[in-house]
Amino acid sequence: MSTPFPTSVAYSDDGGPVLVEPETRRLDGAVREAYVPPFARPVTHGSLADLPFDSAAAAPDAVALSRKLPDDGRWVDVTAAQFAAEVQAVAKGLIAEGLMPGDRIAVMARTRYEWTLLDFAAWSAGLVTVPVYPTSSVFQTRWILHDSGAVALVAETVAQAAALGPEMEHLPDLQHVWVIEKGHVDRLAEAGAHLPDQEVAVRRGMLGPGTLATLIYTSGTTGRPKGCVLSHGNFFAEVDNAIELLYPIFKAGMNEEVSVLLFLPMSHVFGRMVAIACIRARVRLGHAPSLKSEDLLSDLAAFRPTCLLAIPYMLEKVFNTARAKAEAGGRLASFDRAASVARRYGEALEAKQTGTGSGPSTALKAGRALYDPLVYRRIRNAMGGRVRYAICGGSPLGRRMAAFYAGAGIEIFEGYGLTETTGASTVTPPLRPRLGTVGWPLPGTRVRIAADGEILLAGDHVLRGYWDPAAGGVVPAAPDGWLATGDIGELDDDGYLTITGRKKEMLITAGGKSVAPAPMENWLRSHPLISQCMLLGDGRPYITALFTLDQDGITHWRQMHGKHPVPPELLVGDEELAAVLQRAVDEANKLVSRPESIRRFAILPVDFTEEAGHLTPSMKLRREAILRDFSREVEGLYPQ
Repeated sequence: MSTPFPTSVAYSDDGGPVLVEPETRRLDGAVREAYVPPFARPVTHGSLADLPFDSAAAAPDAVALSRKLPDDGRWVDVTAAQFAAEVQAVAKGLIAEGLMPGDRIAVMARTRYEWTLLDFAAWSAGLVTVPVYPTSSVFQTRWILHDSGAVALVAETVAQAAALGPEMEHLPDLQHVWVIEKGHVDRLAEAGAHLPDQEVAVRRGMLGPGTLATLIYTSGTTGRPKGCVLSHGNFFAEVDNAIELLYPIFKAGMNEEVSVLLFLPMSHVFGRMVAIACIRARVRLGHAPSLKSEDLLSDLAAFRPTCLLAIPYMLEKVFNTARAKAEAGGRLASFDRAASVARRYGEALEAKQTGTGSGPSTALKAGRALYDPLVYRRIRNAMGGRVRYAICGGSPLGRRMAAFYAGAGIEIFEGYGLTETTGASTVTPPLRPRLGTVGWPLPGTRVRIAADGEILLAGDHVLRGYWDPAAGGVVPAAPDGWLATGDIGELDDDGYLTITGRKKEMLITAGGKSVAPAPMENWLRSHPLISQCMLLGDGRPYITALFTLDQDGITHWRQMHGKHPVPPELLVGDEELAAVLQRAVDEANKLVSRPESIRRFAILPVDFTEEAGHLTPSMKLRREAILRDFSREVEGLYPQ
């Protein structure tokens, strides 16, 4: 559903747009729809393939990316002109290898420089990119390659390519397999060196906003993944409005460099969207392939970003790690006081920005000044020392954690969206946070709450449809203009959205009580000893929970209590541990009614992992698989 463009958008003294309050509609006393007009003019010609070349023409010597060298780990800058030249060279190589406009090329790699290079090179050659998670099983990879009809695959490692060897007979369309770690991207550039640059210019000229840019397969919590058909225009509608709204992240002030270090998977739409936004806005972009603590901390220290992309789990981990270090150093009481000050400071800031309070008191300001060098600065330093903003998505962060980071000097922009919406559909507006919500509609987006509470979305960033070769191409996903998300939520009087759960994950107890599991799960997951939490109770007499243990948190807890390492199955029966978790459950139960409260819980000896099939690549629970694999523990929570 297209949206009208306003005749003009006013800008404030700090360079950001004057925020337009959402238009809201009410039904039966509740807000059922919210809409914010677009801030960016719709793109009517050209494609994403033009972005590197436009930047090279406008500011050839400006740093576009920083690249970590594989041999010695040094970071080197890549100018806009250099990046455009590399894109051109690889695009010519793809053309020289015989790939035709509209062909699909799959990329199976961690978050690294070559991912963004290949994305823009493929588009410049008129191709369609198909991301594949590097953690995907052989079966999943084969399904995506076969369903998309990919003619080429770029894998990161030899092992990934070799694993597909036995499957090649089932992939008749796949003609090329290139491997990054064997230098095949450089060889592609060499293979096309003889072609004139005009070959790429012709391919780029064939593209427009309506041209298919990528097929992104949803990881899905059940069933086979579906290919989301996203066009170049979908990405323009998403990133152009995000850049205008989130101007503190994407627009530098006087003598100020802005930069983003990307470490979330580029196989996910969230990472891809932000990478494209950085190229579009000419923000220095870096890629960090490893999520191991020691690797990521090293990359953060070397790159020193001003903004991070994160999921709630990561921000919770940073907080819990800092708290554990304080406890080990005998400073736990001080840390907890600092955390309390930060939360209250963040809430007071929110009240001032929304006109419901006068802001932090003199005592709060003094407390924050006291704890900044002792606690908050150390947390910022762990993120590279210059981080001022974080974009958080995937699941709600929660009011307590969002308030803490705001008070600690890191502004959190929470967002909500789907692969089907090219990323965010709602986002926290600058200087107008409402903690515990996922913001209001991204400019150009309409949000509607259906009669059953399901969130419906409309806008130019919503996908064209789902890929279905058997049906002859693309099956519309939102024939009436509204995309049904499967999520349950509420809009408040000012148009802010709160996510309460998944429609298909609602638990209905034997007594008929409907319970959304996500809020309690997210709250409990922030506990330092809990890695994952899953609520149970569908068709049962009461609500229960399964917990998995955070290994770093448990190691620290054992050390602080003088406990020797024991096998996981013995730790599960530790009475002291059970008592700690029971106190966490008791605190969580204060947030809900008696029928929604957790009556019993079980501690599992293993964590939920993607490899075991219990988590999607975006860290969502695969509930059916968990119920199947831990059926004995589940039944033990409901004795006859």
